[in-house]
Amino acid sequence: MGVFTWWAEGSEKLGLGELEKLFKEEYPNDTFVKLAVAGGAGSNAKARLEADLNNNNPPDSFQGHAGAELFDYIQAGQLQPVNDVIEGLGGSAVFPQDLLDLITVDGNIYSVPSNVHRSNMVWVNPAVLEKAGLGKEAPADLDAWIADMEKLKAAGVETPLAVATAPWTQLHLFESVLLSELGADQYNALFTDGDWNAPEVKAAAEKFGTLLSYANTGGADDWPAATDMVIDGRAAYNVMGDWAVAQFASRDIAEADYAYSPTPGTDGTFLFLADSFTLPVGAKNPDGAKDWLNLVGSAEGQQAFNIAKGSIPARTDVPASAFPTYQQSAMESFTNDTIASSITHGAAVETAWSADITTAVSRFASDRNVDGFVSALATAAQANR
Repeated sequence: MGVFTWWAEGSEKLGLGELEKLFKEEYPNDTFVKLAVAGGAGSNAKARLEADLNNNNPPDSFQGHAGAELFDYIQAGQLQPVNDVIEGLGGSAVFPQDLLDLITVDGNIYSVPSNVHRSNMVWVNPAVLEKAGLGKEAPADLDAWIADMEKLKAAGVETPLAVATAPWTQLHLFESVLLSELGADQYNALFTDGDWNAPEVKAAAEKFGTLLSYANTGGADDWPAATDMVIDGRAAYNVMGDWAVAQFASRDIAEADYAYSPTPGTDGTFLFLADSFTLPVGAKNPDGAKDWLNLVGSAEGQQAFNIAKGSIPARTDVPASAFPTYQQSAMESFTNDTIASSITHGAAVETAWSADITTAVSRFASDRNVDGFVSALATAAQANR
């Protein structure tokens, strides 16, 4: 039974390992085959998966992001509904209805959510902040954060902000900046009928460019390396999803020795994404795949997996007391805060639109042409809505 995923390194690999161990214990008659392609956010895996699906060689289950990203597979007739699996796991009694709505098309549910992540988080090395006389208190907004970065530069900190060169990590930073500048309502409206030419979008582009001027120019090809720059004291900040908490844990860094907070200006909003697993049309071992889906969606599986990965369960009946401090705070935020959908991680837009936005972000990271960037974003919206 082959499971295709991009959880190939770092804390993601650890979380997958916990699921694999449980699967072998609970389903000893199934043979688990890990089909992992490295690359944060599935940046490399998705191209390989598309080729396999188009060549009628699907895995028995594959990882996807809950939300708009899955619609392409559904529209292409490449996924089977899994209503029976979700119902057997407890349905809306244990999974939030808003989350189920994201994976439902025409009354059918097409994946089983394994976890929920928060995208808009800043990971901080307090010892680096001390070099500029800065405390742990989070800046109130982007302007205050930029002012702090200037103080860090003046104090001799070469890299206030760690950003990887992988294009998705740059988009990951930009979506938080966009959310900060627009607020949740205007941000969410961008994916329906909102105005990408609005002054607030231009202001976000300008501040994104300013933030990039305080970032490293190399030394981090993907998110683990950028997070390690903060852990090692080579940078003060890194904006990354809360899978980063497990990166700190894997380096034996105690929670007391680092800090975290929502990206400045986004406190009170949970920038949302969720991983989920599917049942492809043509799966060679659909019964084994359903065993996998039942484990992924179970309370036991979600507790073991999410503790290791740094995320929170998609189920609402897993006790928060079982989790470390950060994840407990994320559970509370997910329950009480305003929800916004991640662009980078497939919740807000379909693959083609996300690709167009990523291209615009990558170009802007090189040329810093604000007007051209905003125009490209508006053009992408017009082409993909």
